[in-house]
Amino acid sequence: MKKTLFIYLHRMREQLWFRPLLFCLVSVGGALFAHQADGTKLDDLVPGIKLESIEGLLDTLSSSMLVISIFAVASMLSAYSAASNTATPRSFKIVVTDDVSQNALSVFIGSFIFSIVATVALDIGYYGKSGRFILFLFTLSLFALVILTFLKWVDGISSLGRLEHTISQVESVAAKSLSTYIKQPFLNGLPITNPLQVGQSVISKSVGYVQHVDMATLQGLAKEKGLKIQLNCLPGDFIHQNFAIASITPDEKANLEEITEKINGSIHIGATRLFDEDPRFGFIALSEIASRALSSGINDPGTAIQIIGSHERLFFLWNEAIENKEEKTVLYDCISVPKISMADFFDDAFRPISRDGADIIEVMLRLQKVFKSIETIPDKELKQMAFQYSKEAFHRAEEAMKFKPDLDLLKKECLFYH
Repeated sequence: MKKTLFIYLHRMREQLWFRPLLFCLVSVGGALFAHQADGTKLDDLVPGIKLESIEGLLDTLSSSMLVISIFAVASMLSAYSAASNTATPRSFKIVVTDDVSQNALSVFIGSFIFSIVATVALDIGYYGKSGRFILFLFTLSLFALVILTFLKWVDGISSLGRLEHTISQVESVAAKSLSTYIKQPFLNGLPITNPLQVGQSVISKSVGYVQHVDMATLQGLAKEKGLKIQLNCLPGDFIHQNFAIASITPDEKANLEEITEKINGSIHIGATRLFDEDPRFGFIALSEIASRALSSGINDPGTAIQIIGSHERLFFLWNEAIENKEEKTVLYDCISVPKISMADFFDDAFRPISRDGADIIEVMLRLQKVFKSIETIPDKELKQMAFQYSKEAFHRAEEAMKFKPDLDLLKKECLFYH
């Protein structure tokens, strides 16, 4: 339940309006809080501040911050549009959560609201001597914050939406999700070793992508009802209303309706895939960027080669896990979870590139070098997949390339040639 609440809060935090709203509330609170200093010992300690001095600062804030806020929103929307058009629409969710832009917009809008509230409070005589002094300090501090934020934002907006920056952002999010998966491939549950032969199937009541599985709630249900639950879906899977999302044993037909309701409530379904708990989605988004770059209209093999390097770094996360030898914890021993096939990861990462770049020798050479690199990771399944996809990529090149010396050069880089 706590994790589910945390996920909802995280989703809300990603919304463009959340931080500006939060900073606006803080600004209003700060403007009103200054009044609390009135009538205290500070009256004898602080200098008197003329109303004209504070009003001049507040007027400057109110007249400039709204204009800057509008400019910031326009610049951000332009950057988001560029990211969607030059990279992939799937990258929009990542670019829109850029911390620098959201923080800048929050400070600009919050400063504007602060200036309006403080000006109104000054006009009605809300502040005494100490209150005016505290308000003056708040206003100066806000000025300093606005200037520093603006300088940082100007530096950040220059890269926001650019292709290289977008690729870096997508790779970073993909690495975070994949690292979590490598550490917990079964969501802290048990692997499926012997699929349930008997029992009841739990049918989905929704159509869409699995976004989150609430393992704690499922474990509590299993303990309460004396069940063993076998999941048949993972975050990223698309399911429909005739899909068996889980199987349960023992067979308790009398409670099946209640159990079905609770299991469906624990598996959150949405219209789109999310990066957080879907380790394959990052590979897909990166490959989409490469496919667009390899299209005849753009013809940018350099970007595809850059994406191949991103994939290589992501696959070497398995190498780090092997070197660290981290033990897999089992918190939910009543739930068995399927494993994502390594072939799925390779399909997501390399099939689109080997298909769309089959006739470009530079791309195919880089692809074969990546397979040779991945083959050095001490994992049997990774080695097998690297060998298999090296062979498949070469066969695609055989069908597309017409210049025999290019094929001969490519063959020398293939794993099966050595």
